[in-house]
Amino acid sequence: MVNSNNSNKSKDIEAIYPLSPTQEGMLFHTLYNPESNTYFDQFQLTFQGELDIAAFEKSWQQILDRHTILRTQFIWKNRKKPLQIVRKKVKLPWVNIDWRSLSQSDQQTHLNRFLEEDRQRGVETDKAPLMRCTLIQLENQTYQLIWSFHHILCDGWSWPILFQEIFTFYDAIKQGKQCYLPTPRPYQDYINWLQQQDISASETFWRKTLLGFSIPTPLIGEKAREKNHKTYNIRQINLSAKTTANLKSFVAQNHLTLSTLVQAAWALLLSRYSGEEDIVFGSVVSGRHPSLSGVESMVGLFINTLPARVLIPETTELLPWLHQLQEQHIEREQY
Repeated sequence: MVNSNNSNKSKDIEAIYPLSPTQEGMLFHTLYNPESNTYFDQFQLTFQGELDIAAFEKSWQQILDRHTILRTQFIWKNRKKPLQIVRKKVKLPWVNIDWRSLSQSDQQTHLNRFLEEDRQRGVETDKAPLMRCTLIQLENQTYQLIWSFHHILCDGWSWPILFQEIFTFYDAIKQGKQCYLPTPRPYQDYINWLQQQDISASETFWRKTLLGFSIPTPLIGEKAREKNHKTYNIRQINLSAKTTANLKSFVAQNHLTLSTLVQAAWALLLSRYSGEEDIVFGSVVSGRHPSLSGVESMVGLFINTLPARVLIPETTELLPWLHQLQEQHIEREQY
């Protein structure tokens, strides 16, 4: 006897494949500490002007129809390794709210409460889609969109790709025209590419790179450690346009990248605070390898966090040291 529910579910499945290592890490931390919502993202966008709400909602649904990763759910129970399942058809949860009768202060209060409740609600990683949209009308021609989603679906590189498509679909719908965009490469192509990579070469590289490192770089000074000081503050400092221009000019003249310069400064800062001369910190890279054709226009989670190990020299000229760091940066991106 065939179970009709299971049969219907299998007909709705487009693909099943493993997770990327970064996806596995995000899923692990989500399940290990579900209260943290570390990987729950809220993207806020304010619109001014006329907005056809029905057309806008339809354009969002069309990007779900186009991109497999946005129709993906994740399963892990009773399995040695988690899997991601792409559904053929998924409807985007969409809510319209009208706050035009509220004062600006009340709108802000309601928005703060909504964002907190939305974050507490989170998303269920085993149910597709792992995203939802809420459109709030603040004035006759002012709207705020909140796109809530799990980071396991896509990275920041994907956002402008998606929004460009959304507004392309929106314009076409408004004009009553059909919109034909090139078929995107599915995220599964990236997973297949990953599985073809030489894991042993990567392991050899990282064992050599991290050989002899055993103590995590502390983020606080010795006195604070002794006092078991656990409080922290966040301070944001913006560099002036002139300073930024000077930094860009410096790296261009010396054939460096701004990333190398910032990472060198960060390593020096960690060394001064920790008293250590062997520093390791995480460095996020795009993960979009040029050998994968069309990867720059794919939607999904490609980012990777690589350990950057920096040895602080006692007596070395600055430029040779920076060039050495840049060479190390280029090499580790291959693994």
